[in-house]
Amino acid sequence: MDFQPSERAKKTAERVRAFIKEHIEPIEPAHWAGILGQRHGGDWTQWTIPPHVEALKAKAKAEGLWNLFLPDPELGAGLSVLDYAFSAEETGHSMMAPEIFNCNAPDTGNMEVLWKYGSDEQKKQWLTPLLAGEIRSVFFMTEPDVASSDATNMAATAVIDGDEIVLNGKKWWSSGVGDPRCKVGIFMALTANPDLGRHNQHSMVLVPMDSPGVEIKRMLPVFGEYDEPHGHGEVHFTNVRLPLSSFIAGPGRGFEIAQGRLGPGRIHHCMRCLGAAEKSLELAIKRGIDRTAFRKQLINLGGNRERIADARVAIDQARLLTLQAAWKIDTHGVMGALTDVSAIKVVAPTVLQNVVDFAIQMHGGMGVSHDTPLTAFFIQARSLRLADGPDEVHKGMIARLELMKYGVMK
Repeated sequence: MDFQPSERAKKTAERVRAFIKEHIEPIEPAHWAGILGQRHGGDWTQWTIPPHVEALKAKAKAEGLWNLFLPDPELGAGLSVLDYAFSAEETGHSMMAPEIFNCNAPDTGNMEVLWKYGSDEQKKQWLTPLLAGEIRSVFFMTEPDVASSDATNMAATAVIDGDEIVLNGKKWWSSGVGDPRCKVGIFMALTANPDLGRHNQHSMVLVPMDSPGVEIKRMLPVFGEYDEPHGHGEVHFTNVRLPLSSFIAGPGRGFEIAQGRLGPGRIHHCMRCLGAAEKSLELAIKRGIDRTAFRKQLINLGGNRERIADARVAIDQARLLTLQAAWKIDTHGVMGALTDVSAIKVVAPTVLQNVVDFAIQMHGGMGVSHDTPLTAFFIQARSLRLADGPDEVHKGMIARLELMKYGVMK
């Protein structure tokens, strides 16, 4: 195994780091303060995109720091999953950065789906403007009325009726649906067919957000934050009629597509977690050096030095595990990296949660305010222990694959 980045990947990560330092870090505090100062709560109809966001995106695009996640050399940067991982970690230092490089979820996963499985017509209509950063998208999977940790529980339906697909159901935690630029969603639903196997009964359907019968009901706060101007919404679909050409790759391909979508996406999430953990540790150390209590630097009080050592070890262990998963996806494909991808999905958010908790403690009351990015990093960590499958599901997968080596098949 070789986890060293290629020379091009190394230089790309360095350029990403320099762009963040020069163009994003100086304005990020004011960016979030501006949003907080004029936030509209859950009323997504009033949400707007600050002009400086689009200006920064244009600058990143002009510098070639654009669509770095996509391995296609014509449409994206042409980096492998492993090579992109190093840039993904850099973007994790900032809550703002992933969007600036057009490398933020759920758009990255949706673009990968369209790139791998979309028809020429679907690519022209949706992939092209997504790659250009002209529109945003949403992924409709989780549902309020069923235990969505088991995706086969899905109750939403995509039923074929003549030359149309009819969608019905409720989805929630649909990230990005409140963004005023969100124009299309990928809707995963049951296309019932008793002749098909358990994992061949679901489909993915492209849904324009202005389709009749699509209704955003509300935005859901995460620890009291609505994540304006993107949001996480509950959306109801009532007899939404779409042409059969809206199926991605045809009916019954939903689970197959989901596996391909979520594998690389989890690498992106986990590397960004490690970037956030590095930033949190940096803030904790600087606070510990600069702050004095009981006539000692905070860094020398209690067990703070030991906690710093624990954080350093945990971050580096998680990074190596994540790079191994990326390497396996590149060399063996997503199905050959199932254990590794589930392992990092458990480990990386937990490492971030623990490191940011330490950093918050070092900052005292300031740590739970909006004066640092620590609360946003904590929300990110705790949410990711549920998103894309909760810890327990991934541990179950790891155990099942391990037991199969010993002939235990269930």
